[in-house]
Amino acid sequence: MIYLDGGTFLMGSDRHYPEEAPAHRVAVDGFFMDETPVTNAQFRAFVEATGHRTFAEIAPNSKDYPDALPHMLKPGSLVFSPPDYPVDLRDWSQWWTFRFGASWRKPYGPGSSIKGLDDHPVVHVAFRDAEAYARWAGKELPSEAEWEFAARGGLERAEFAWGDEFTPGGRHMANTWQGQFPLQNLAEDGFERTSPVRTFPPNNYGLYDLIGNVWEWTTDWWSQRHAGDAPKACCVPRNPRGGSMERSYASLQAGASIPQKVLKGGSHLCAPNYCRRYRPAARHAEAIDTSTSHVGFRCIRRPSHAEQKEGSLE
Repeated sequence: MIYLDGGTFLMGSDRHYPEEAPAHRVAVDGFFMDETPVTNAQFRAFVEATGHRTFAEIAPNSKDYPDALPHMLKPGSLVFSPPDYPVDLRDWSQWWTFRFGASWRKPYGPGSSIKGLDDHPVVHVAFRDAEAYARWAGKELPSEAEWEFAARGGLERAEFAWGDEFTPGGRHMANTWQGQFPLQNLAEDGFERTSPVRTFPPNNYGLYDLIGNVWEWTTDWWSQRHAGDAPKACCVPRNPRGGSMERSYASLQAGASIPQKVLKGGSHLCAPNYCRRYRPAARHAEAIDTSTSHVGFRCIRRPSHAEQKEGSLE
């Protein structure tokens, strides 16, 4: 883990998607953060130690999804399945498939495995799975403000985590999508799906893969917009924790109403023609019962006073 001193910074953006606005000042205390997203190898160690079964590995309860068709109440998860023909970009179901048997062990469904992917981010983890891992590891999940502070790496007003140019000198700085999403994946960065952690350069704080590769869970409940700036400089929010659970609910097709958390960082599926969320300010809503092939997480630890002085944690 790497220790970040914390401080006051400009969170959000007024230049992109409406949910990122308004840009506003917040402050966070110092904290330790994992250098990378949690990997398959790390998550395997957790499962072997605890016997944890992920949300995707347990059949849904019909009481929780009263309108769901009985044949759909089987263990599984959402897998990116690229179409081979042009589709309406307003309809995500054209490229997402709920695949029975898909899980962190089998990221693309039955017949797939994570063999050779130990150093790739774990995926198909719902919010409760990420929380369970964090508790086991003696850590926590970050708030949205902590995550964004870390991702910016001290470049407060920069467009990206590394500056204002997406591919400086033609160099890919993160695992994102090149080509016309979801039909054409040119993989110019070398990867069609997830990439090993530490493949791309770290930010100024020494943190890897905060942008691209996989989205990452935060503890904040989803809100449609940020709160505005405090009326006085003395009243900048410190360690904000987002909106309320009640306002985060999403009505889903299966008749369930599920609260949503904030995801950050974008993923290998973010593309200029569809999802320009490969930026620190970008944010996305995800229902807490949902797992997909492009969502993972990393942990933080809020330190003791002695650890703040030492500034590192193995």
